[in-house]
Amino acid sequence: MREPCPACLCSATYFAGPNVSGRRDEVFFRRPLMDLWNSNIRDVWELLVETLGTVHLARSCARNLGETAMDKVLVSVVVPAYNAAATLCDTLRSVCAQTHRNLEIIVVDDGSRDDTMAIGQAEARRDERIKIVSQVNGGVAAARNHGISLASADYIAPIDADDLWHPTKIERQLRAMLSGAPQIGLVYCWSAIIDEHNRITDRAHGTSHDGDVLRSLACGNFVGNGSSALMRRDLVIEAGGFDESLRTRKAQGCEDWQLYLDLAERSLFAVIPDFLVGYRYTQQAMSGDVSQMVRSYMLVSEALEGKHPSLREEIAWGLHEYLEWMIYREIRQGNWQNCQTLARVRDRKVPNWRRLVRKGRLTARYVRRRLSVAEVTTYGAYLAELEPLGSE
Repeated sequence: MREPCPACLCSATYFAGPNVSGRRDEVFFRRPLMDLWNSNIRDVWELLVETLGTVHLARSCARNLGETAMDKVLVSVVVPAYNAAATLCDTLRSVCAQTHRNLEIIVVDDGSRDDTMAIGQAEARRDERIKIVSQVNGGVAAARNHGISLASADYIAPIDADDLWHPTKIERQLRAMLSGAPQIGLVYCWSAIIDEHNRITDRAHGTSHDGDVLRSLACGNFVGNGSSALMRRDLVIEAGGFDESLRTRKAQGCEDWQLYLDLAERSLFAVIPDFLVGYRYTQQAMSGDVSQMVRSYMLVSEALEGKHPSLREEIAWGLHEYLEWMIYREIRQGNWQNCQTLARVRDRKVPNWRRLVRKGRLTARYVRRRLSVAEVTTYGAYLAELEPLGSE
């Protein structure tokens, strides 16, 4: 400690205490009380500043080293594309704009009959990270599995050829994957619904389930869609990839949910609670075929109940909520035929009188929606700030 100033010794009050001999009339600390206090505070403060500075420096170095190490991690992006000429360019633009640059982008042309292959090849000439492969039409699950089989990275990030990514999606998900528990096998994020013009039409907050999520996932696909997840490749392969048999059973649509359930049996999940995916919904898209989507959901839920009978209540509740959500979506889209199809599935086990009551309520909801003033989109365009790719 610093010695007190001699001037202070002449005028300040001293702290008197027993010396080593036990005499109380001796001056034990010949230092002013206030100077002693200030000196101790000063010493502690200097030590604290020095310690915090060292800790900050250490953390900064660790963070920089961590970011440098993360920059070297390769991620394989798999883009299944079927007749996607209208949207593939925008999708690849959003992938190529990722702040995590170490990407392997595999576009799998699933036997398209339009200019999908030509557009993919043109984009590959602009960005050497893009690889184009083709196959005989086999469905979205087969195309994804083909891309995964060609991937060389430890992490897989699928994206449908009509969806969009925020520039920070892969970076934030990869950081959560690498900094979290080693048992994490999947990191997902929230999605905003976009239309054919890339305008956001819905952006309701998603859920934030993490850790052991099998019971929660049995209630429904809270991951959202096939463009939201970053997954460990070894676990995807162990689970058997995406189920290609759903297509042969005319039940495409829930392959992603089925794989997520398989991964939830093997690993933990993590979430980035932010809208990092623009998920496109149009009547022409697969998600617009409500009969096929419902059939797909029911097949996957029945298989899940067969493996986990203890989840029967969660599965039944999830099916009801899924149908209600689809009815709400179709009312907003003005698709009365789809509303009726979904209502028949929802009410298949209820008495006739109750079915009539529910149909009356559904009709009233639909009419009110159609007569109401159309909502004005206030969200704007998704990723409108991105610059378009340069010309050849």
